[in-house]
Amino acid sequence: MDELIEYKCAKCGGTLIFDSNIQKLRCEFCGSLFTAEELKALQNELYEKTPEDYKRTETENIFWSEQEAQGIFSYICESCGGEIIGEETTAATSCPFCGNPVVMKGNLSGELRPQFVLPFKLDKAEAKKALKEHFKNKKLLPKVFSSENHLDEIKGVYVPYWLYDVDSDASSTFKCTNSTSWTSGDYRYTETKTYNVARAGNMQFIGIPADGSKKMDDTLMESIEPYDYSAFEKFNAAYLAGFLADKYDVPKEDCAERIESRAKRSAVDALRRTVSGYASVTPQDSTVNLKYDEPKYGLLPVWLLHTSWNGEHYLFAMNGQTGKFVGDLPIDKKRYWMYFVRNLLIVGGIVAGALSLIMSL
Repeated sequence: MDELIEYKCAKCGGTLIFDSNIQKLRCEFCGSLFTAEELKALQNELYEKTPEDYKRTETENIFWSEQEAQGIFSYICESCGGEIIGEETTAATSCPFCGNPVVMKGNLSGELRPQFVLPFKLDKAEAKKALKEHFKNKKLLPKVFSSENHLDEIKGVYVPYWLYDVDSDASSTFKCTNSTSWTSGDYRYTETKTYNVARAGNMQFIGIPADGSKKMDDTLMESIEPYDYSAFEKFNAAYLAGFLADKYDVPKEDCAERIESRAKRSAVDALRRTVSGYASVTPQDSTVNLKYDEPKYGLLPVWLLHTSWNGEHYLFAMNGQTGKFVGDLPIDKKRYWMYFVRNLLIVGGIVAGALSLIMSL
């Protein structure tokens, strides 16, 4: 069913927004305007469906109860596919994933009920402050970006996560070297000894996270980790008040490959950290056997910030619990090349000085 309706331009298919200054729908892409009569027709289409089309599915235990579902509604963005949970009174907003304005309609259908929620600890003001701090001390950032970029949207979103407890049996071999140098007469000698080092062990990983949302960039979500799981609360719909909540659209089975990769890498890294006392350590062969418990499903807090500058859009994310902030920034190409050439000249000067010193010996 269409849970979210987004007005589209009849000429180019672009997103329409209502311009209060001219009291018309305006296309953000081609600039086309639509009259009040056309707006009325679109409004009529919005209410074509009856409440019977939006019935909730009631089940027990792991599914939303009727009481919890009251006042909570689910919507799908037709532009990016983002599925979010909003409040009953939410009539219009911007999609937190792609920024497009939308008109929302629909009820929460029966979906797997989260087992836990990690409540937001940081508010919108702290997210804005973190964005400004993110701009500081960036040498290649255009000077005017901090003052001229426009904060288009900032939303607190509960992102769906699958958390896996993993037991691993791992073994690895490492090629290690140590070198000793000495001088005898006019010659300098270097002796390098090579060692094959083996390590094995059992490790348990608690709560390896994998976001269960197709539209959330996995790298971005992993970049704002970790979360403090000690603050988990048993799920209660009241925690969603004032925030958006995304429902999972990536089944737990589809996350297994990501979890396996992370668990194996973590296991080998843990074994690597036990190898010390060598000048170099190079991983060789590794074998990691994993055993999974049934993953847990819950919601973790993320602030999403959309900014625009020079016709480009930039997305930033902040851990809603710890404040860890990530996001790409534009690069001043002129400053980049000046910085590159300056460093090249510095390195060239050092090399030239070293050669001159050698030749003078």
